[in-house]
Amino acid sequence: MSFFSLIRRNTRETLAIYWVLVRITIPIAVAAELLSRMGAVKAVAPVFAPVMNLVGLPPELGVAWLTGMLVGIWGAVPLVFTLVPASSLSVADITVFSALILFAHGLPIEQKIIQKAGPGMIATTTLRMAGGLLYAFLLHHVLTATGWLAGPANPVWLPISATPDWADYMRGLAETMVWMLLILVVLSWGLEILKVTGLLGLMMKALSPVLRLAGIRGEAEHLTAIGLFLGISYGAGLLIREAQSGTISPRQIFLSCVFMGFAHSVIEDTIVVMSLGADLQGVLTGRLIFAIAACAAIAALLRRLPDKAFFAQMFRLGNMEAERR
Repeated sequence: MSFFSLIRRNTRETLAIYWVLVRITIPIAVAAELLSRMGAVKAVAPVFAPVMNLVGLPPELGVAWLTGMLVGIWGAVPLVFTLVPASSLSVADITVFSALILFAHGLPIEQKIIQKAGPGMIATTTLRMAGGLLYAFLLHHVLTATGWLAGPANPVWLPISATPDWADYMRGLAETMVWMLLILVVLSWGLEILKVTGLLGLMMKALSPVLRLAGIRGEAEHLTAIGLFLGISYGAGLLIREAQSGTISPRQIFLSCVFMGFAHSVIEDTIVVMSLGADLQGVLTGRLIFAIAACAAIAALLRRLPDKAFFAQMFRLGNMEAERR
């Protein structure tokens, strides 16, 4: 298949994904705007206040955080500046919020894929949410103490800022959807180019020593690297096959899935949140360091955990057996 044929196929696949996102994003965005104008968001915001206060964010962003966890990053992104004006947010605020949704987004779909590889859904979902909150908490306090990123947010594109009337709002929503399509197409082309040129493979090889620090070894390294760059659907999807064959131990599968939960699709997702004004060091470098350190700590705990407790609470052999059938 020629390179241009690959690009055409990739574009068709991206358009199919985009159409799914359109059907999800537009109703959610319009509903959020309607609820915001009715005062419902302000009424609900106090429910999220305790969690948002932990990470130094306005309580209104809790609605976008919840949407991101249930729907995905593209569900949360259009809501950010609808719920809170860009002028009232700093680069630090955008970076901390981005960290939250990078750790835990699209949980119903992604966690179902992870569950099919063997790890328990409750355990891995809890770790993703807790890991995101812990990292955002630490990042917030570091940024507050140092004054780093205290300047006003400067998004490259402004997804649906609050507007005075519905006509302007719908025009803004249309512009947002066009930008979303452009970003998705460029990202998908970029990843295809990385694959074809072999750069993606080199990046995965270079990552191997780093993954060993996190306690991930053997064939699990390669599959974790795939998830890191291409996403959970690819990484955990391949782990399902390996879990069925028994070539990777359950504890390595669990660690791999935990690491992918903390850090996956690092190219695409990082570019998306940076377009909102997030800082690269906060949403990529710091996130990777945290993922490695957290997984290393979890690996140490797993080594001390008896098989009975591990298979009862963390890993369901029944999932693997069901997949074999």
